[in-house]
Amino acid sequence: MVQFDRSYRAIHRYARVSPRKARRIIDTVRGRQVDEALAVLKRLPHRPARMIEKVIASALANAQDRQDIDPSELHVAVATVDEGPRIKRLRPISRGMASIIQKRMSHITIVLRPYE
Repeated sequence: MVQFDRSYRAIHRYARVSPRKARRIIDTVRGRQVDEALAVLKRLPHRPARMIEKVIASALANAQDRQDIDPSELHVAVATVDEGPRIKRLRPISRGMASIIQKRMSHITIVLRPYE
């Protein structure tokens, strides 16, 4: 009999937030139960918390769409923030030179799995 992998994934690509700032937030929810992770993120005042909250909600919606599964059975198994492309802007500085401003982007990946 073939056993299917019961993991539910959602990715937010090209999120306009620095990976370093997003990793600080995502470390707080990795390994937690989905309901608990959403409650923690709702209380955090940081901007990346809103983005991560939406990605977890999307992965949860994927789980409920594919099967009738109880959210209390799921936990955040994998939570990663990878670096995306950078938007580069020039800022004039003294003596006619320019400084490069790099606006970083992130790829936020969340995988939910049931407890085993």
